[in-house]
Amino acid sequence: MPADDHGDAERAAALAAGFDPAQLPERFFEDPYPTYAALRRHAPLLRCPDGSVFLTRHRDLDSVYRDRGSFSADKREVFRPKFGDGTPLFAHHTTSLVFNDPPYHTRVRRQIVGALSPGAIRAMVPGLQALVAGLCDAAASKGRFDLIEDFAAAIPVEVIGNLLGVPRDERGPLRAWSLAILGALDPAPGAAALERGQRSVTEFLEFTRVLVAERRRQLRGTDDLLSRLIRDETGGEPLGEHELLHNCIFLLNAGHETTTNLIGNALDVLLRDEPARHRLQQDPSLAVPAVEECLRYESPNQLGNRLVIAPVEIGGQRFEPGTYLTLCIGAANRDPAEFHDPDRFDPGREPNRHLAFAAGIHACAGMSVARLEAQVAIAEFLRRLPRARLLGGSLRNRRARFRGFASLPAVVE
Repeated sequence: MPADDHGDAERAAALAAGFDPAQLPERFFEDPYPTYAALRRHAPLLRCPDGSVFLTRHRDLDSVYRDRGSFSADKREVFRPKFGDGTPLFAHHTTSLVFNDPPYHTRVRRQIVGALSPGAIRAMVPGLQALVAGLCDAAASKGRFDLIEDFAAAIPVEVIGNLLGVPRDERGPLRAWSLAILGALDPAPGAAALERGQRSVTEFLEFTRVLVAERRRQLRGTDDLLSRLIRDETGGEPLGEHELLHNCIFLLNAGHETTTNLIGNALDVLLRDEPARHRLQQDPSLAVPAVEECLRYESPNQLGNRLVIAPVEIGGQRFEPGTYLTLCIGAANRDPAEFHDPDRFDPGREPNRHLAFAAGIHACAGMSVARLEAQVAIAEFLRRLPRARLLGGSLRNRRARFRGFASLPAVVE
């Protein structure tokens, strides 16, 4: 091995050995991928200081996600010391769809997926195209604008707001509440972040309680997701009031934050990668595989978790019940064992078995909506604003679990 390669290997091994998701250096938030590469190579099943295990290989994550008998998504025992038993954050995150197992998970997911049918998705297209066109025109008239605040964040809040029938003039606080509640899920949120999260759940809950009460008085048609949840058209056990309120908040949060990050990350990559941008401008049909590549290359959701509930072997190691796993989606989606030249952005990549939406029974219930929003947003942006460029001074969110930008300044020349 050449001396330089040997030195690189030693540095990578040291980086992996010293990794602690609860103590992340500032440089990690700008570019976590060298750390992920070091972990995949030297410690793909890293035992962290808190006793949890950090997984980074694609084949290991895929097997965990698809194993229905050895792992649990329930996080009550993890959230209780983190948020406090009985607190607003604990009540919310232990009720939402994503942190629960069957049969509760199955019952809630069936209702949501039933409302997001292919016909309902197709019906969104004209309104979504009009929304994106208006945002592009507004950006062009301003000249200088923020790709997050003025574009990416404005799309999902409108789409999910429309699905749940949130009055347009009452949508202002939704993004701030969402950021605070999801920010508390990071591996090591500070006291201020936890306080914002607790307060945001309380305020969001009151907002949703009023919304649900009004909808109960006057139910709407089949295109209104909240009315469908209230009516419970699945024929199963209906959601209780507590379950309904918290899963409405979950839908607004999940549908908003990760899709904002997907659109923002995608446009950041495409405005920096001129050949890729030109390929999409010349062939708009590439918007579909390009979104999949954006999901892989800069996964909006970087981390997942599972609790081992039965003895199981992963990657040649045996784990006993009670072991807590962190599944690093961002690392798995750059695994060279699964993806050729994984650190290269290829808008036409095939095949692309990324795990950005997880897999198995917990695959994202709203993935079709997120894909549609991103496809329309990216295609229309590049078509309507072909001379847009980044200005510099971008600001990444300092969060390990959700990768995105707080600000992404741009200009239309």
